[in-house]
Amino acid sequence: MRRVLEILSSSLNLTWQEFKSHKIRTLLSLTGVAFGIFCIISVLATVDSLEYQVQKDIKALGTNTVYIDKWVYAGGPDYPWWRYVKRPSPTYEEMQLVKQKVPAAANVAFNISTTGYVGFENDVVKNINYYGITEEFVNIQPVEIQLGRYLQPADYDFAANVVVVGYTVAETLFGKAEKAPGKTLLLKSGKRALVVGLIKKQGKSFVGGWEYDNSILMPLGFMKQIVREKNSNPVIMVQGKETVPMEQLRDELTGAMRSIRKLRPTQEDDFALNDIDAFSSFASEIFGGINKGGWAIATLSLVVGMFGVANIMFVTVRERTPQIGLKKAIGAKRSVILTEFLLESAFLCIMGGLLGLIIVFLLTLASQAIFGFAVFIAPRILILAVSICIIVGVLAGIIPASIAAKMDPVVAIRSK
Repeated sequence: MRRVLEILSSSLNLTWQEFKSHKIRTLLSLTGVAFGIFCIISVLATVDSLEYQVQKDIKALGTNTVYIDKWVYAGGPDYPWWRYVKRPSPTYEEMQLVKQKVPAAANVAFNISTTGYVGFENDVVKNINYYGITEEFVNIQPVEIQLGRYLQPADYDFAANVVVVGYTVAETLFGKAEKAPGKTLLLKSGKRALVVGLIKKQGKSFVGGWEYDNSILMPLGFMKQIVREKNSNPVIMVQGKETVPMEQLRDELTGAMRSIRKLRPTQEDDFALNDIDAFSSFASEIFGGINKGGWAIATLSLVVGMFGVANIMFVTVRERTPQIGLKKAIGAKRSVILTEFLLESAFLCIMGGLLGLIIVFLLTLASQAIFGFAVFIAPRILILAVSICIIVGVLAGIIPASIAAKMDPVVAIRSK
């Protein structure tokens, strides 16, 4: 154990001496390693952070949930919108029938939405999301109330003119969001509504989602007094039971909707079942592709860096040839010489990795300050980076270290 520590100490000391003696050469040679580690850490950390946030936003749309709509939630240049535009929109009555016909459903809700202004006294805020919802909506899409209360069963039964407001809406209208409960708002079509609750601040969403901060929620019956249901993006939301597989839920929903709309066996579906879990899988595939691109760039940089470190080690072996001969003459084994140079090469790569890590850390702070997006570096990424540095160092130093280990001590001592 003592011998191992001596070799480690000697290698670390020689590495530091090499760096002090040839700062510019060493830094330039380590640039490739630093950039490679920078690519690996920055891409993996950024992708991990983005994927975490996106998956979190997708899950906020409802886990194990299907959205029944006339539109398929997909895009692209070949999106056949003309096939969907003539489809009938889901209705509240269909939602009630789905609830009766689908045993696999734990919660079924109906939602319509639009945008409009919200006013209070002389202040008006435009482009606010209006959501008219049914009672089971909150079971599928949780809404956290910071102050006041959420909509009650009686509010839905009597189509009460009450709303819960998003944090940004309340903050804009009242200066302090906490002042919102108890105030009366002016809505579209001249309707007035009492604020009964304040939604807790959500923050920005990467996938759009419900954007509660800029929204108001109200009972479906009251919403119908403001807009026409058919023209307000009606959607049926169905959440399956925990023990029910998504495939079974989709099959039951398909059968129920075809039965409700009396479609013949030869007719194609005139509705879309949009699976939230499928969006999550699709997002994972995209981020997996981005990771592969980052690895490709990093690999190229690491190869360049490896040649740079190998060049340093060749020069170092040449400069220290007399010392190597002296060590071997007094009894140093080949394995000791080989280990010393491999460790020195690994330490050089770790120095390059630390440089790359410092750059990533500084950019992380800048990203959080400028864009408000927090990038976290997981411990597994740091362990991976150190492991790669060691592997690259060993590969870069194996040939120079072997040359040093095989030197004839007499020839090495006489060399200049």
